[in-house]
Amino acid sequence: MKQKILIVDDLHVVFIERAEALGYECNYQPQYTLEDTLKVLPEYEGLMVRSKFQVNKAVFDAAAKLKFICRAGAGMDNIDEDYAKQKGIHLINAPEGNMDAVGEHAIGMLLALMNNLNHADAEVRNGLWKREANRGHELKGRIVGIIGYGFMGQSFAKRLQGFGVEVIAYDKYKTGFSDRYAREVSMEEIVRQSDVLSFHVPLTRETQYMFNDEFLFHFRKPIYLINTSRGKVVQTKAVLNGLQSGKILGACLDVLEVEKFPALGEQDWYAELKQNEKVILTPHVAGWTFESYRKISEVMADKLKELTNQ
Repeated sequence: MKQKILIVDDLHVVFIERAEALGYECNYQPQYTLEDTLKVLPEYEGLMVRSKFQVNKAVFDAAAKLKFICRAGAGMDNIDEDYAKQKGIHLINAPEGNMDAVGEHAIGMLLALMNNLNHADAEVRNGLWKREANRGHELKGRIVGIIGYGFMGQSFAKRLQGFGVEVIAYDKYKTGFSDRYAREVSMEEIVRQSDVLSFHVPLTRETQYMFNDEFLFHFRKPIYLINTSRGKVVQTKAVLNGLQSGKILGACLDVLEVEKFPALGEQDWYAELKQNEKVILTPHVAGWTFESYRKISEVMADKLKELTNQ
């Protein structure tokens, strides 16, 4: 009898095709809510989810036959990894699938910010021609600090080649990772040397609000800040305080503490954030391109094949 996979989020068809070629039966139900999922999950050996809901203890306990979960993306913060391990459930994610998208998006946001592209574009469209007010800054000669040197951090570092910058990186969970793209350093060196700071870490108890007023206080130089990781890694009020004091020259935020409307619009910091011309905001799309949509499914299918053949 075929093992069954319940797919409760939008997914490229290539995963379904390859999973079925491996002998699985896939039930594609991207409209399913958590309530819908809990009703039928006991029938399934596999679950594919993106970020629709938290896969917590209650979900695991409702899934008597569950053997694996595929997370269509990089972050695993919506899955209780510790409890999955206790239950012997394999977890599959696909950071390799959207690492290129994240690296390119971070570069694009940074260049747009440093060269006033959004502001200048809006002015020209409104009949204003202000060259001096939109004079930009160059990346060349600056030191770019990366916190978290996994797939995403490495992708960003690779794309910085050719800009004439020095890239330094810190990762709490690995050592000896210096390569042609970045030099491994301590956190003290990140704080002391960085002109640009980019976060590429998962959201954990240790990284939640890692960037706050106290953290920023220790930086020697004013910085450009980039966050394409998770919103709660960076405390928004600390960003606004840094912009006001001049310790932050500009911020590129693809992710926020609170995302989606109307909840985002209800935050006491949102009005100030959206009005600040030194901030570029995008709606959590750094890893979400037409290419990554397919690549994520391909990576998950490859990892499912490895698991199946064990």
